[in-house]
Amino acid sequence: MPIVIRLDVMLAKRKMRSKDLARAIGATEANLSLFKSGKVKGLRFETLEAMCRHLDCQPGDLLEYEPEIVADA
Repeated sequence: MPIVIRLDVMLAKRKMRSKDLARAIGATEANLSLFKSGKVKGLRFETLEAMCRHLDCQPGDLLEYEPEIVADA
């Protein structure tokens, strides 16, 4: 998937655990874990806003686009 989740990096920079972030933004630890692993198909802007507010960061600090390289056949 060309969208890479960088939540672990931001949590480390802020010296915060996923459990604490989940509690602070009103999410479950399970949902946050699924997001961190990239196993979700979507993310509500409300949740993204809450993460950015609590982590004092921009959406681009949490999500990165890395295009897939397609080899010629």
